[in-house]
Amino acid sequence: MSRVAIVTGGTRGIGEAISLALQEMGYTVAANYGGNEEKAKAFTDKTGIATFKWDVGDHQACLDGCAAVAQALGPIDIVVNNAGITRDGVLAKMSFDDWNEVMRINLGGCFNMSKATFGGMRERGWGRIVNIGSINGQAGQYGQVNYAAAKSGIHGFTKALAQEGAKSGITVNAIAPGYIDTDMVAAVPAAVLEKIVAKIPVGRLGQASEIARGVAFLCSEEGGFVTGSTLSINGGQHMY
Repeated sequence: MSRVAIVTGGTRGIGEAISLALQEMGYTVAANYGGNEEKAKAFTDKTGIATFKWDVGDHQACLDGCAAVAQALGPIDIVVNNAGITRDGVLAKMSFDDWNEVMRINLGGCFNMSKATFGGMRERGWGRIVNIGSINGQAGQYGQVNYAAAKSGIHGFTKALAQEGAKSGITVNAIAPGYIDTDMVAAVPAAVLEKIVAKIPVGRLGQASEIARGVAFLCSEEGGFVTGSTLSINGGQHMY
């Protein structure tokens, strides 16, 4: 039986590319989604990948959702915490709800999904957790104190959990994408996007498939000696 992987936010953008990359590796993939049932159905029709709907920011929903995936597909060996939202605004205009919702989903989702699956991985002596951070969690970004804080928290969460999983054959890593050519970035005004691209040394936006290839390596048998690391895939925009 092939290993089972869950990709949160796995039906669109970077998540879709990750789901497809893991499927190509021979893994059985479950793509979680939060709301858009029409796109989720179209994704399944196109790829054959099963989709499961729940809110990753809801702890009990994650426990129940992972149990449903395990019952349908088998024990969960791989989790890619990709789901995330933005609620941008400067601090003076940011509501508590804007702050809390980003923290609840982006950072809380990593805890909830890891909590739901880590014990089983430890019992079986093998597991892969990959958390999708962000260049803005490393370098900060004007108008994103909530998003930057959540993504920065993901990088710290990754290093701490990696220490807990190492002796049990579980690796925990993060990927910090730069600006990727997705619907979210496409919504940025053209003049702003032009300025963003001008700051990327390779001179272009990244592709979702480039993030997916990084995730695929970290989820592979060959990636077993890499844990607690953050892989920056950003075209050279931020180096440290």
